[in-house]
Amino acid sequence: MQTQVAPSIVPARLRTGDTLRAIAPSCSRTFVLEFDNRKWINERFAAMGLKQEFGKHVDENDSFDSSPISSRIADMHAAFADPSVAGIISVIGGFNSNELLPHLDWELIAANPKVFCGYSDFTALANAVHAKTGLVTYVGAHWSSFGMRDHFEPTGQWFQTATHEHSWSIEHTSEFTDDLWFMDQDHRTVHTTEGPWVLTPGTATGKVIGGNLGTLHLLQGTEFMPSLDGTILFIEEDSSEDIHEVARKLASILQSPAGALITGLAIGRFQLESGITRSLLEQVIAKHPILQRIPVVANLDFGHTSPMFTLPIGGYAALSSNNGSVQLRFAHEQEQLG
Repeated sequence: MQTQVAPSIVPARLRTGDTLRAIAPSCSRTFVLEFDNRKWINERFAAMGLKQEFGKHVDENDSFDSSPISSRIADMHAAFADPSVAGIISVIGGFNSNELLPHLDWELIAANPKVFCGYSDFTALANAVHAKTGLVTYVGAHWSSFGMRDHFEPTGQWFQTATHEHSWSIEHTSEFTDDLWFMDQDHRTVHTTEGPWVLTPGTATGKVIGGNLGTLHLLQGTEFMPSLDGTILFIEEDSSEDIHEVARKLASILQSPAGALITGLAIGRFQLESGITRSLLEQVIAKHPILQRIPVVANLDFGHTSPMFTLPIGGYAALSSNNGSVQLRFAHEQEQLG
């Protein structure tokens, strides 16, 4: 089951003086504050000219490092309903944001469009909200992500660009980090990246759908899964999933209604601990005839490593993977791709 998405609603661009409200749709803020990096978060929000505030229930905590469904729903509804709030950002990821989906007031959300951003487990909300309301949402930095003292600049700039501009191009970075930075800001390793991997050359445009592969997979067979027809599918996975899990979940999504109608596949950088190499990924891609006919690229700057660019879920992308290089451009509306 895949939902035919309502006409797209583009939220107003963020401006200096706007307020972002942080909510905890998965893990609670107490999970984050065990390592208190608020000094850097506060400095970054001030530099962006944005005010920050928090949902009433962000510090409630249960046996799952989360809070009751009713508390998380109340905070999400309150944030959308409050006209003083220009954007909503998740505190951190987790495992259970999909519990909220049957309880959300879709009419309330559609009537109060605003920036709505987070990543990892937030993928369920970002894609479901777009599927049910047409609102363009964002898979990008959490509130807690802004606490990274060093090597954060590209991530922060991509967040600002996606939430302030109408269209933008991605400049691939030369370095990345893959560590528990929030536990130790002083001893970090910077890795050199090979850059994007062109697995199948080609050119495509399409609607942006995706985020964390395992979380997107949870939406299959529900009314909250957006249609994949005419989309460029963006997927990433964390170190808890090896090549076997990535391969079978990708196969499942490609077998879903409209799975064979995607126009391109873009894969984020895998964490080193996953053991996923270019060679292994090439073997997975080679199994699927559809992936021999459309552009497929990997090792892009999004996912559970840093830096990560922001995906406009329900927006549009133009992808070119010819001549061994990758060009990627995003826009909120198709005609803005240029």
